[in-house]
This record gives sequence, structure tokens and C-alpha cells, in this order.
Amino acid sequence: MLTVLDRYLLRSLLVNYLIGLGVMLSLYVVLDMFVNMDEFTEQRDPVLTILGNIVGYYTPNLLLYFSQLSGVITLFACAAVLARMRKLNEMTAILSSGVSLYRVARPVLIFGAVVTGLLVVDTEWLVPAVAHKLSRDHDDADGKRAYEVLFLRDKGGALLSAGRFNPGSRDLERLLVLVRNEDGSVVQTWEADRATWEPPSSVRPQGRWHLDRGRLTTRLAGAETGLGPRENQRVTYPAYYESDLSPEAIELRQSQGWLRFLSLAQLRELEADQTADRASIIQTRHSRIAAPIVSLLLLLLGLPFFLDRSPANVLGDAGRCLLVCGLCYVVTFIAQNIRSETASALPAWIPIFVFGTLAMVLLDRVRT
Repeated sequence: MLTVLDRYLLRSLLVNYLIGLGVMLSLYVVLDMFVNMDEFTEQRDPVLTILGNIVGYYTPNLLLYFSQLSGVITLFACAAVLARMRKLNEMTAILSSGVSLYRVARPVLIFGAVVTGLLVVDTEWLVPAVAHKLSRDHDDADGKRAYEVLFLRDKGGALLSAGRFNPGSRDLERLLVLVRNEDGSVVQTWEADRATWEPPSSVRPQGRWHLDRGRLTTRLAGAETGLGPRENQRVTYPAYYESDLSPEAIELRQSQGWLRFLSLAQLRELEADQTADRASIIQTRHSRIAAPIVSLLLLLLGLPFFLDRSPANVLGDAGRCLLVCGLCYVVTFIAQNIRSETASALPAWIPIFVFGTLAMVLLDRVRT
């Protein structure tokens, strides 16, 4: 049952959260645009085309920026509400009525948990849906720049290459696919002058590439390790090559940090592939699991600095809150970006162990 105090706090928290969301995302976009404006304009396109590219680039990237700033936005909203209540002596009135400061913190923590759920929705469903757009550079916001594709892993460990990939027309030129057996030996080669993508359908669940002048060379049983003389080969001319690498997947995997755009389900599926970089996948997966916990941890670290009846030290407490929470944010960022050669998940959890203990100590010292 929500009390008058709960409704008052939740309404204030929601208003401040929306303000913080708009201000911080706008600031992030403006700063990024200021640094990279030359990349949007280097092709000397018309002004309307440049504006369209800017909108097309930053619209999906807002989802990525939100995943990076979600915890900070939540902390800002909650801290602003509690600081204002202290400044207006509302905390004193609440304590005088016999209500504990821990009771004041309850709706704040519930609100924090709910908006942290938005972070989970964002990283598990929204970001993966536009991952191929997030992998584009500023100077390729419209996704029309063609480039070379080199040895991307396809189903079963096959390696797909192309002399030219055109994201706009969704086709590959000079396609080459090397199919390998368990010991890594090449047993088949697929070649085509051009390949055009045909997405899955109701009658065909697997996507495929339509091949122009396709050629499949298969090494016969008992032949040498490599593709040997012509008498040990069988050559056919297929029209299609079924593949897990759609144009969107190729765009995504061309990005250096593409793993961070995947959902947990996609990461688990990729981890089962023995040819994948298992250490990076495990680290990314644990960092994703730890992210909502860190978001709540920032709130737990910040609350004790504002759960006080005195209105005199609000600015000083805000400064100390900024120092502690900023240190937690920086340490978490460093820990999640440490590249380990072993499949260790420990770096992603170290900030939670350290700052979680500190948060419990600070909460215990709140005078109610």
C-alpha cells in the first residue's frame, strides 16, 4: 500500500529521472558530435544529407549511451530528490513524525530497482536488435560504404571472405568460403563472382546467399590434407550457400568491440562454438550480468550521503558522494575492459565485492 510519502517521493523521482535522462543523453550526443563532426562532413554531402546521417547515427546509439549512463542517471535523480528534501527541511519534518530515514529510502530503492530493469531490457533486447547499426563508424552513418571481408567464422567453423561487401545492396563480390574438418584441414571451397542475401522465410528457416557463377570444390575421401590434384576433387556448381552470416551479422562482426552488442543468449550460443574467443566471451557475459548490480550499487553508495536531517552540509555531502561513486564508476570501467588471456570472470566482480562492502558500511552509519 503506497502512502502519501511514497507517492510524493516516486512522483519526484520520476520527474528528476526524466530530466536527468534527457540532459545526460543530450550532453553525450553533443560532446560526441563536437568531436566527430568532421567525419560526418568529410564527404561534402548536402546539408540535409549530413543532418539525416547525424540523426541516423545517433538514434540507435542512444540505446548504447543509455546502457552506459543508466546507473549515473538513476543516482542523479535519487540524489537530487533527497538533497532538495534536506534543503527544504522536509527530512526534519519526516523524522519528527516518527518515520525512519530507512523508511524514506525504501521507495527510492524500489524506484532504483525498477529503472534498473530498463537497463536489462535495453541491453538484452533493444541493443542487439540494432547491433549492426551500432558497429558503424561516424563517416559511414548511412551504412553504404563497401569494404573487404576477411575470414569471418560461419557455421561449423567455416571461414567466409569477400573482396567487397556492399551493405546497401546486401551483396558480396568475389566470395570465398573455406569449410574445414575437425582438425582444421580444408575439405571444401565455395567460390562465386557475386552473392546476394536471401533472408529466412516461413518455408526456409535458414538464410542463404544466392550465388552468381557459384563453384563448390570438395576434397574426396582419401585425398591429401589439402585440396589436391583435380582427380581427387569433385566440382559442382551450386546456386545457394546456406549461412549464419547475414549482412547485418557481417556488419556487426567487422566492429572490433562487437561482442558487447550481443545479448546473453547470443553470447552463450557463441561460447559453444569451439572456434570463438572464449575468454573474451566469458568476460563480456559476466560484465553484462554485473552491470545492473553495479547500477544499484551506485545508488546504495550515494544514498547514505543524503539520508541526513541537517540541511547545512548538502553541498559537501554531494561532493563526497560524487567522489565515492565516481571512483566506483571508473574502477568498474577499468575492470570490465581488462583483457585477460584466461577465461576469468573475476575482474568484472571485483568492484562489486569492494564497493558493495563500502556501501553496507556507509548505510549502517546512517543516523535515523
